[in-house]
Amino acid sequence: MTEAAVASLRLETPGGLEPEAILGSLAAHTLPGAERTGAEERTHTRLVRGPRGHRALTLRFDAFGVDLDISTGTGTGTQDESELLALGEIVRSWFDLDADLEAMRRSLSADSLLGPLLAARPSLRVIGTPDRFQTAVTTVLGQQVSLAAGRTFSGRLIAAYGGDEFDGLRSFPEPATLVGADAEELRSAVGLTAARARTVQALAAVWLDARGAPTRSELLAVPGVGPWTVDYLGVRYGDRDAFTPGDLVLRKALGGITAREAEARSEAWRPFRAYALMHLWTHTAYTKGS
Repeated sequence: MTEAAVASLRLETPGGLEPEAILGSLAAHTLPGAERTGAEERTHTRLVRGPRGHRALTLRFDAFGVDLDISTGTGTGTQDESELLALGEIVRSWFDLDADLEAMRRSLSADSLLGPLLAARPSLRVIGTPDRFQTAVTTVLGQQVSLAAGRTFSGRLIAAYGGDEFDGLRSFPEPATLVGADAEELRSAVGLTAARARTVQALAAVWLDARGAPTRSELLAVPGVGPWTVDYLGVRYGDRDAFTPGDLVLRKALGGITAREAEARSEAWRPFRAYALMHLWTHTAYTKGS
């Protein structure tokens, strides 16, 4: 048996990181069978598709950057420098490592609600995604259920339809796999309602038609996909002014106000509403002592 090649890469982060906040968010969303998060070790492991197939990535977070261990896992051949750099760029985008936070801090720190949160976590960044399709599907699976229930549904989907496997982890199902699945078998395997199973397959079909991430209007045209889902995906896909006024955790953080009131409140935070959202989420849901 040939052992997987392992390479390491250090990703420095100008302006620093908030590792506990990152790990709190990752742990809350870790998908059974596809990801592992070690809070004490400050690590997160999953398969990520690079230019030469899936690789197993283990990330170790500290206050100044990320140490990245890359295992061959699946795909062909061994790693070369261009592949390592490409995988490093995926991680940099995923965790917003290249963002210059000074402009955001100047814009938001005077806000009476956000000022103390920025002072407490000055290096908090917006967490994105290394797999937009996975994030879209898991977001749909998490609609109108608890975070734990959404993770359970996602774990079942991975167990039934996941792809490449390495070190006990599997890659998320491909759009073509979900489009080609028998609808009733998919519903039964994951434990979904018939309507939710149809939404998953319709989303996968739109993904194939778009040959990548669909537009906002294309996503909203999918039966069962509403504004909250698309707003949330905007945040995870890199729009730094995206915002989720209908989000229950956000509205709780804002004192239990309505979605319309949350939207109005957020106008003062443009063009950095995603950072405001991340601070409010983190303070409310993802860190100890919040």
